Amino acid sequence: MATKNTLHPRNQHNEGYDFSRLVAQSPALEAFVKPSPSGQLSIDFHDEKAVRALNSALLKNHYKVNFWDIPPNYLCPPIPGRADYVHYLADLLAAENNQEIPRGRNIRVLDIGTGANLVYPLVGQAEYGWHFTGTDIDATSIKVAEQLCQFNKLKITLKLQKKRNDIFRGVINPSDGFHLTMCNPPFHASQEAASKGTERKWKNLGKEQHLGKGKSDKRNFGGQNTELWCPGGEVKFIANMIEQSVEFAEQCLWFTTLVSKKDNLKPLYKILEKAGVAEVKTVNMAQGQKVSRFIAWSFIKKSQRGL
Repeated sequence: MATKNTLHPRNQHNEGYDFSRLVAQSPALEAFVKPSPSGQLSIDFHDEKAVRALNSALLKNHYKVNFWDIPPNYLCPPIPGRADYVHYLADLLAAENNQEIPRGRNIRVLDIGTGANLVYPLVGQAEYGWHFTGTDIDATSIKVAEQLCQFNKLKITLKLQKKRNDIFRGVINPSDGFHLTMCNPPFHASQEAASKGTERKWKNLGKEQHLGKGKSDKRNFGGQNTELWCPGGEVKFIANMIEQSVEFAEQCLWFTTLVSKKDNLKPLYKILEKAGVAEVKTVNMAQGQKVSRFIAWSFIKKSQRGL
C-alpha cells in the first residue's frame, strides 16, 4: 500500500486535539495546557504526567472511558496511532465481509501484551463493540487493567501469560476462536539498546538536559522493560509469534502485529513463507512524518474465509 501522511479517515483525532473541549470534560488536564510558540494550546509532550493526563482526557472524551490511569513508568502510548491500528484492522475484516465493517461482541480480538494502559481494547470496544481478550506477562499490568475494567464497567477478558516465551500457548484454549490477533511487540534486543534508543530520542528533541547521570532512560511515554525489549528484539519476538501461530492456524482468521522497522519485513516474509501461510498483507500507516505498519497473515484460504 502507498505510504500515507495522515491518520485513518475514521480516526477521531484527524483534526488534532481540541484542548478547550478536553479541559472542559477533564479539568485535571488544564494544569498541563499552555500556549505553544505558535500560539496554539498544547502540552509539553516530554512530560510523562502531561501525556498521561492527555490520554485520560482523550479516552474520556472520545471513547467514553470515564476513568483511566496507569502506574508511573508504565507504557503510556499515543492514542491516535493506536486507534489507527484498530481502524485498519476493521478494514481487514471488512474485506472478508463484502466491504462492511463487522461490529458487535461476536467479533473476537486477542491483544497480545495489552499492558496496564489497555488502550487497544478500550478503543476497539468503543469504536466497534468487539469483544477483546488481553494478555500480558506482567502481573501488575493485568491487575491495573482489571481495575480499569471494573471502574468503567467494561467486559474485557484478561489473562496473565505465565510463560515468558509463550505467546499463544496457554492463552488460546482448544475451544477458542478469534477473528483477529494484534500486538505491539518490544522492538529492542536488550535493556542497553532500549536506553540508547531513548537517549537518541532526547538528543533529537533537543532535550540533552534530561540526559544527566542515571537519566538516560527517562521516557515521556514510559515503558517497563518487558514492554520495550526482549532477547533478539522485534524479529525474534515476531518469529516466535509466527511459529506458534501455526499451532492455532484454524482458530484465528487473521494474525497481525506491528513491525516498527521496515528492514525487518524481508526476514519476516521469509519466515511466514516457511510457515506455509495462505496469505500475507502489509498495511502501512502514518502520523505526520512517522510511518508505521503491521503485517497480517492467515492460514485459511481466501475462498474459505468469511465472518
